[in-house]
Amino acid sequence: MRELSLNVMDVAQNSVTAKASLVTIIVKESDKNDFLDITIKDNGCGMTKEQVQNVIDPFFTTRTTRKVGLGVPLFKMAAEQTGGSFSIDSTLDVGTTLFAHFVKSSVDMTPLGDINSTIKILIQCNPDIDFVFSHSTDNGEFTLSTIELREILGEDVPLNTPDVLEWIGGFLSEQSNIIYGGAKK
Repeated sequence: MRELSLNVMDVAQNSVTAKASLVTIIVKESDKNDFLDITIKDNGCGMTKEQVQNVIDPFFTTRTTRKVGLGVPLFKMAAEQTGGSFSIDSTLDVGTTLFAHFVKSSVDMTPLGDINSTIKILIQCNPDIDFVFSHSTDNGEFTLSTIELREILGEDVPLNTPDVLEWIGGFLSEQSNIIYGGAKK
């Protein structure tokens, strides 16, 4: 994939398919320490050890709409080709945690891409699932939690209404600008 944010989208959709009610996405990056880490954690149905081994095989998928599953294997390859690492930890009936470590200075580093749009789309397309998104850089960090948004908005306001989505997009953009060294807090 041309952007890691697309890998995040694919893996998060796997979490949705696994009946997760909460998906946590953590992006940590440091130019000083030359890394980008992405963690995707869910409370879905989890996998057996055998399924974990199969999920990194590009010729294995549980989907019936296609014969191969490339999302996780491509994400793993993207991390490892930078000299980084990749791991999956999963427990049946508990959930799954995927972790990818990238070396940012590698010539093979895939750009993060538009992670904010990915998060907004995930919320828009899955309004009944909670997402917690945390993003940090050398300049700071921020978190967007749909759990907190629901508490503020109440149960009568769906997260995929245009006004809420506009606010989410603005919040993500503003906070990203701050942590990338734009506007000061």
